[in-house]
Amino acid sequence: VTKGTEEPYRMFTSRAEYRLLLRQDNADVRLTPLSHKLGLASAERNEKVEQKIRDYGKVIDYFKNTSANPEEINPYLASINSAEISQKTRYYNILSRPDVSIMGIVESAKDVKDLCEYIDEETTEQAEILMKYEGYLQREQENAEKLKRLEDLKINPNFNYDSIVSLGTEAKEKLKKFKPASIGQASRISGINPADISVLLVHMGR
Repeated sequence: VTKGTEEPYRMFTSRAEYRLLLRQDNADVRLTPLSHKLGLASAERNEKVEQKIRDYGKVIDYFKNTSANPEEINPYLASINSAEISQKTRYYNILSRPDVSIMGIVESAKDVKDLCEYIDEETTEQAEILMKYEGYLQREQENAEKLKRLEDLKINPNFNYDSIVSLGTEAKEKLKKFKPASIGQASRISGINPADISVLLVHMGR
């Protein structure tokens, strides 16, 4: 938490910076290494998280580099009314279909079942999330890195926020009140969300 609030906000997810990256399902992966460094999480707990990362990385690597046999995967695809494949197709491409689940593939393909035999379901599902939403997550990560690079980008003290039609009324009021000197300062004003910063950057030609 980096911002306070002067009014009784409901906790909208849109208020979170990079909400696709700050998910509940990856909280252990994001926070355990940090808590371990601070002496809060045990070495054993940290090792479990590191093993989880290795395990879902193994699944992702396998799906991206291994192809499914039509005769093995087609019965599953037919059962969920998804188009059958006529030739070997990478598991990654099959999983990208909205109606296909990783557990469905695990139950249908022996090689994938063998791979995931000693990997718990939660870790397998984490691999599924990272593969299915890879494009969105990558874009979000790039946006986060872009904002970090532009933290020190200066804002003219006489900047006319009212001229930005796509900027919300609340954001305009807050920006006019606090007159941030940089993008970094603007992003830390209570009531300013990531979408507001994106609009501001576009207007500034960034």
